[in-house]
Amino acid sequence: MQKLVPFLLVALLSGCVFPGVYKLNIQQGNIVTEEELATLEAGMTRSQVHSVLGTPLLLHPNDDSREYYVYTFQRGGGDIVEQQVIVYYDDNGTFSHTETRLLEETPAY
Repeated sequence: MQKLVPFLLVALLSGCVFPGVYKLNIQQGNIVTEEELATLEAGMTRSQVHSVLGTPLLLHPNDDSREYYVYTFQRGGGDIVEQQVIVYYDDNGTFSHTETRLLEETPAY
C-alpha cells in the first residue's frame, strides 16, 4: 500500500503538466473594425459613437474626454496581441478624433 500511494500521486499530478494539454484561444474586449471607425464623424454625440462602436471597455477616471476600446487575443497559450482605439471628445462632449492601433488581421474571425 505504501508503494501505491506515491505512484498514484505522481500519476495524478503528471496530468497537470502534460505537454499535450489543449489550450484555448482567449479573446477579450471590443472588436473595432476600420469600417466602423470610418463611419464616425466629428460632432457626433457619445450615444451615437456608442451605437457604432459599442460600450467602451475602459473610461479614464480623471478625464471624461477619452474612452478606450481595447481588444486582446491569445492563441493557445501563445503571445498576446492587442489592438487599442482611444476616442476623444471635445469639451462639449461631442466626438473629436480617434487614436488607433489596430491589428492587421482580427484573429477572432
